[in-house]
Amino acid sequence: MSSALAPGIRLLTSFSRDSWYRSFILLLTFLFYTAYHLSRKPISIVKSELHRNCSTVIRPADLNITNNATWCDWAPFGKYNYQALFGVLDNCFLVAYAIGMFFSGIFGERLPLRYYLSVGMLSSGLFTSLFGLGFYWNIHSLGYYAFIQVMNGLVQTTGWPAVVACVGNWFGKGKRGFIMGVWNSHTSVGNILGSLIAGVFVSSAWGMSFIVPGIIIASTGILCFFFLVESEFLLITDTSTPHSTGGQHTHFCPGSCLHGEAEPLLQNHAVNTSNGAISTEPQEVVEDHTEAISFCGALSIPGVVEFSLCLLFAKLVSYTFLYWLPLYISNVAHFEAKEAGDMSTLFDVGGIMGGIMAGLVSDYTGGRATTCCIMLIAACPFYFYLYAGMLLVCGGLVNGPYALITTAVSADLGTHESLRGNSRALSTVTAIIDGTGSIGAALGPLLAGLISPTGWNNVFYMLITADILACLVRNTTFSFLTSL
Repeated sequence: MSSALAPGIRLLTSFSRDSWYRSFILLLTFLFYTAYHLSRKPISIVKSELHRNCSTVIRPADLNITNNATWCDWAPFGKYNYQALFGVLDNCFLVAYAIGMFFSGIFGERLPLRYYLSVGMLSSGLFTSLFGLGFYWNIHSLGYYAFIQVMNGLVQTTGWPAVVACVGNWFGKGKRGFIMGVWNSHTSVGNILGSLIAGVFVSSAWGMSFIVPGIIIASTGILCFFFLVESEFLLITDTSTPHSTGGQHTHFCPGSCLHGEAEPLLQNHAVNTSNGAISTEPQEVVEDHTEAISFCGALSIPGVVEFSLCLLFAKLVSYTFLYWLPLYISNVAHFEAKEAGDMSTLFDVGGIMGGIMAGLVSDYTGGRATTCCIMLIAACPFYFYLYAGMLLVCGGLVNGPYALITTAVSADLGTHESLRGNSRALSTVTAIIDGTGSIGAALGPLLAGLISPTGWNNVFYMLITADILACLVRNTTFSFLTSL
């Protein structure tokens, strides 16, 4: 009597080769953008070390202390206006990121994404490490750190449009909110890992808080060069050559039809039957000869303008927490830099759950805009109670809408029916939405740096105003555009 096939092997062989490729691409792009966010996080952890609470430190009597500086800080951040200086660093990165994002999508539509991502991650690793090397080279010039932040902001724009385009090329619309909600947890995972890695070194040698993340993102750039397949068509073209299959063509069904989704992502890859249904028979994919969409053409897609403006305010809130939460915890709870950084990760853990929940709810209800508005308004009362469990709840409500707009909504709009099957708009649409959102990401930390000296409650009032504006802008802009 022969034994049955082992359950584990039966499970492994139940997946088609296309499913394995799709899972592999999902994992790769997850790692890539985790590394992007991991390299952005150290600056928020190191702030409290660059300007320390020197009142608890005994000053040597023979040191000459000026009114604008304290002896235990890292110049030039030892001045009384240190919060404004930190705001300058934040905005050097964020303004450069916002400006560069509008061009990044255009490049992403026209360049091989594998090369584009690889160069972007290697460059980001270089500039992140250069910021940390300022510690070992004993550099105290604000101009040096500001220049590094500007360059890092520009090269980091290579990440988001490219990874969203890659995932969009492999996954259809049926369960996009849930899939991208889970996948988008890379943002919070990167923030958590960045906080933990930076926290290990911040009190002893803060330069390593940047150098280690820089090495990590550079390593993922090398991984991208050797393993990323940016679309199904490239895989089919390569495996259909005579030298690889002995002259036999290898055909793959597009990923959307394998999963029975009613509306595949790449419309020109779908085959319609006589009754209008999507055929589930394997079809050879033909090359997409459509031209990349123009910037103005992408703006004319219904929903792009209003969701871009909505993300501007939603991202303002999210990035204010990203850059200022550890310092807030350190100032209010009087934690050390490492302890404040560790506690701030609760906000990002909540963000993971919020992104998944927002995707599930929007898939079930079909109301992506409604989901965003409800979560943003519900977050407002929690801003004044940022302790332990409240950080989890607040993180979920703040990052859920941000994650939904930058992933599922962007992918939906990038494959809108008005495009008539043109699949090459995804990167440009994603860049426009995220680029507009990045303007808010630049404004949030800047405003926090200017307002925080007057009291943290005033910062929270600013965030509540931004949440309300995000909902109002989405609805009023939509009503205005539909009336034209």
